[in-house]
Amino acid sequence: MYAALADMQARFGEVELVDLTDRTGTGAIDQAVLDNALDDAAATIDGYLGARYPLPLATVPAVLTRVACDLARYYLYDERATEAVTKRHDDALKMLRSIGDGTVTLGLPDAQTPEGSNTSTIESAGSVWGRANSKGFL
Repeated sequence: MYAALADMQARFGEVELVDLTDRTGTGAIDQAVLDNALDDAAATIDGYLGARYPLPLATVPAVLTRVACDLARYYLYDERATEAVTKRHDDALKMLRSIGDGTVTLGLPDAQTPEGSNTSTIESAGSVWGRANSKGFL
């Protein structure tokens, strides 16, 4: 997981998180609802980074914590997302695309393509038919 409850509280405050997660009226943050949104954010991040970096990452760069928080917040808002929340979500996806295509680096080693011996080689025994052998036919 790229972010946790404490990261979300530090960025968006407890009042907003209660409003977004409390579906039963208890007046408290519903950890299960928040974890679901954070899991969805992590899956999105993994989808963009999986081809470039070995997952799970040994250390989580701060930029990914921010991206995870913005994505999870957007997922919690669902259809009620404001323009600002939507913009942060879109910016997070742009950042992930840039990381995925190598424009932006996380400072971590890229995934190495394994050197395999399962390569195919094509060799030719030479031309069987050609202009030189056609004796004027072609």
